[in-house]
Amino acid sequence: MQGWRVSMEDAHAAVLDLAPSGPEKVSFFAVYDGHGGRRAAIFSGENLHNIVALQDAFKAKNYPVALKDGFLSTDRSLLADREFEQDPSGCTATTALVTDTKIFVANSGDSRTVLGVKGIAKPLSFDHKPQNEGEKARICAAGGFVEDGRVNGNLALSRAIGDFEFKRSPTLPPEEQVVTVCPDIMEHDITPDDEFLVLACDGIWDCLDSQAVVEFVRRGIVEGQELSFICENIMDHCLAPESDMSGIGCDNMTMMIVALLNGKTKEEWYQTIKDRVANGEGPVGAPELAAPKESLQSPREESRHEDTQKQDGSALAIMRLLEESGVMDENGRVVIKPELASTLFKLTGGAAAAESGAIEAVDANDDNDDDDKSNEKK
Repeated sequence: MQGWRVSMEDAHAAVLDLAPSGPEKVSFFAVYDGHGGRRAAIFSGENLHNIVALQDAFKAKNYPVALKDGFLSTDRSLLADREFEQDPSGCTATTALVTDTKIFVANSGDSRTVLGVKGIAKPLSFDHKPQNEGEKARICAAGGFVEDGRVNGNLALSRAIGDFEFKRSPTLPPEEQVVTVCPDIMEHDITPDDEFLVLACDGIWDCLDSQAVVEFVRRGIVEGQELSFICENIMDHCLAPESDMSGIGCDNMTMMIVALLNGKTKEEWYQTIKDRVANGEGPVGAPELAAPKESLQSPREESRHEDTQKQDGSALAIMRLLEESGVMDENGRVVIKPELASTLFKLTGGAAAAESGAIEAVDANDDNDDDDKSNEKK
């Protein structure tokens, strides 16, 4: 979701089988939150999973090393691409590599991966913020500083793909740069209690904490909603009703819910979670969370809606009519077809608009030269 931002800088990837010719199924999921432009996020979304799969460690099933090497290689590939020589963009990356028995999460930045375990949120990544002691120590040791919670007073996260202006020390390895791409890796053994993964950018986590998101997802599952709808619903709930293009609820938002089927069919998985909730096994969000946000109006919105309905000359109705059937001539007047003139007159309360000269009804097929000449003189 682009939200209130003027551009969409996020990307994502979902690959159900990263090694189709291999002995075991390996799935890959990722969310990339871009900043300073979209190129780093788009490049990562299109390439990082393929780069991971090419690593020798991946072929040896050493997935933690494969993920780390894949992150580092993606950063090098981005830097080596001539199209990105002067590009200032960067992106976070939270990725989950899932086998039949394990989950491997690699995270760089402040996007986040959370596991829902019978309704309880278990973190599988940790946000990389400049004010964290370990991150701050690396930043300062590399010659940078932290000001107002930002790297060099600029970047609000301490690890990222791209952001090469913070990786310019020729004497330091990648993991010791002011901003490093090097990810944290967490490994989890899948159990029957594990229900789903949530991967999301900070546009979600700034509005809802991990536990609230897990309970929100559970409520949607209990109501039989598709996971794609639940994602949309959560983003709608996080979206600010009004915006000055900054602040909580105004950011780009990307999230992904991954069902951990554990050998079940999709229908059996849904039913298992419904049964658990019915039996009181773990928390679940309130029923009203399942309702789409657009149907939940605040008193202010309801009042505004009622006022609009009471207005005979609804501005919205007029605007729609003009957008669909009106044309602006060279003199700045709105010209509409004769058959729609009476409708517009009713909406505007009569002939006042016509008398003012702001609106003129003409025949769309009228080729009268005299009219054309008359218009040219006005």
